[in-house]
Amino acid sequence: MGRTNKPNQNNDSLEIYAAKLAYIGTAISTLGDGLQTIAAGLALEALQNANNNSSPSNGEQTVKVDNMQKQIDYLIAELKQIKKMLK
Repeated sequence: MGRTNKPNQNNDSLEIYAAKLAYIGTAISTLGDGLQTIAAGLALEALQNANNNSSPSNGEQTVKVDNMQKQIDYLIAELKQIKKMLK
């Protein structure tokens, strides 16, 4: 009787593994989208500054860089959590 349950357990394990992979893939994709959004924002800002022939003040640039660094740090923390899930 123990053997009849084992194939079901293998199928359940496979389904759980597949679901984990799907979750991890979606999370990585979302993080990639976040990085692309940050890059697009930087490119847009650079184009606007070049178009206006003026550069933002050092204070404004510092705040923007700090905000981007926080966003990148958040994305790195998310990647670390995904890495822990894979172990």
